[in-house]
Amino acid sequence: MTIKKLAHEGEQAIQRRANEGGPGWGSPMFGPEIPRGFVPFIRDQRMLVIAGADEEGAIWSTVLDGPTGFADPVDERTVVVDALPPPGDPLHGAFRTEQDIGVLALQPQTRRRIRMNGVAGRDAGDRLVVRTEQVLGNCPKYLQTRTVKETAPQAAGPAVTGEELSEDQRRWIEAADTFFIASLSPEHGADSSHRGGMPGFVTVVGPRKIVWPDYTGNQFYMTLGNLHLNPAAGLLFLDWENGHTLQLTGQARIDWNPAGVQKHPGALRMVEFDITKVVRIDHASSLRWELHAYSQVNPPARW
Repeated sequence: MTIKKLAHEGEQAIQRRANEGGPGWGSPMFGPEIPRGFVPFIRDQRMLVIAGADEEGAIWSTVLDGPTGFADPVDERTVVVDALPPPGDPLHGAFRTEQDIGVLALQPQTRRRIRMNGVAGRDAGDRLVVRTEQVLGNCPKYLQTRTVKETAPQAAGPAVTGEELSEDQRRWIEAADTFFIASLSPEHGADSSHRGGMPGFVTVVGPRKIVWPDYTGNQFYMTLGNLHLNPAAGLLFLDWENGHTLQLTGQARIDWNPAGVQKHPGALRMVEFDITKVVRIDHASSLRWELHAYSQVNPPARW
């Protein structure tokens, strides 16, 4: 179990490199308690995106879903989640003992999101019990507007694994307008975050490498701060219309070279990701979403 330090050395290092923030700024202002105003929002969720490590220590991002109320804040620091990743998901066997978790509650229909980082374990009913250590709301930047058009029966297919992207998976990623990233600093805990842009903002460089632009955000650098200390990360791409998931684990590197952003409007820097394992599960999520609009602040994908 990790007790998050007040000062995050990785966040501070990124802020200094980006010439933002001040001495000791980081993101320590977010406390462990769930604000009362967040409670109805959490209970209203149909989907959570979580970050964690598998039994071998690889970092993964995955999606949990259920009916309204499947995520229940039972006190000011505890959320009980009545869902687990499906068989074949790299995190299906995780949290049998208490370990770090990052939780993103994202509501595409309202473009609202909050993050809850802490520790989690399974109770006797095989529910996830999350004990929060850091809770914060995020702005709606780069969130696309979607609504649930259908809820299908839970019928996850078998996991298809590999060490590199297939041609179909490359096209999937290059057409994506959203993905999720899991990161974990051993001394500061896990984090689950969102990245969004116009389709094409993620570039597949090769079967084992992708890159994406890092746009201006909240300047807390919770993801990049973790990556500065520990490059291990996990990515999740959703097929929103069909409920399929594409999960990648590997190593991320921040590219500060100004030449790298020249083809990407709005990019402050680039992030490179080297893939070590790929997992695809069809119908992993029961939710079927309809796209309504891209975020108005999305930069064009390329010049």
